[in-house]
Amino acid sequence: MAKADTAGRGSRRHGGRYVYDSLRTQILTLALKPGTQLDEVSLAEQFELSRSPVRDALARLMSEGLVTMLPNRTTMVTPFDVKDFPHYIAALDLVQRAVTRFAAAYRRDADLEAIRAADEAYIKVVSEGQDFPGMSECNKRFHLCIAEAGQNPYFISHYERLLGEGQRILHLQLDYIMHDGRGRPLGRDHDALIDAIARQDVEAADEAAHQHTVLFQQRFLEFMQQNATAGMAIYHQPASG
Repeated sequence: MAKADTAGRGSRRHGGRYVYDSLRTQILTLALKPGTQLDEVSLAEQFELSRSPVRDALARLMSEGLVTMLPNRTTMVTPFDVKDFPHYIAALDLVQRAVTRFAAAYRRDADLEAIRAADEAYIKVVSEGQDFPGMSECNKRFHLCIAEAGQNPYFISHYERLLGEGQRILHLQLDYIMHDGRGRPLGRDHDALIDAIARQDVEAADEAAHQHTVLFQQRFLEFMQQNATAGMAIYHQPASG
């Protein structure tokens, strides 16, 4: 685990927030691997803080599904079993379609402006190159803007957790995506979503959201195949009706 750097020491007065931000970045970028144990005492020593802010940071990470506490009270980075990927995709597909449908139905002009601004920020960081954490965070912010436009706090909460889990998966494949041999620019993946929401076309928004999930799935499976992992079950959208 990386030691807290000198530049960050001035931020230690923020306590749990600094620990949270640092650990979250390490988890999402896989500097802390799934299954890594997180010892409260060792973390307090690492960050030169008391155990209380460390405990607060771990509690927040648990609420986001990034950290898990076992029955024996051992705390670890939430494992990700590749066999669970089809289940993740199934959940992401349904929730992503729902929030996008709601956004198309209920969005206001200000919501559309926020969605477009978030996409512009995402395209900018993609065009600048290799800032994978920045790409991941901007992508998440874009999708949360869509969820917020739908004005349903229950969907927003569930979607944010799914997006957080997806950030770890996305980090695995970003280098592959940035050199996608099919010539599909990463930064333009959101166009169909924005267009459907702008037109308030609920059915088109649903389909665009589904296709966006399928693209994420395809890229991950291709990445895994490039890394000698094959045979994973593929999620298919259930037939309607």
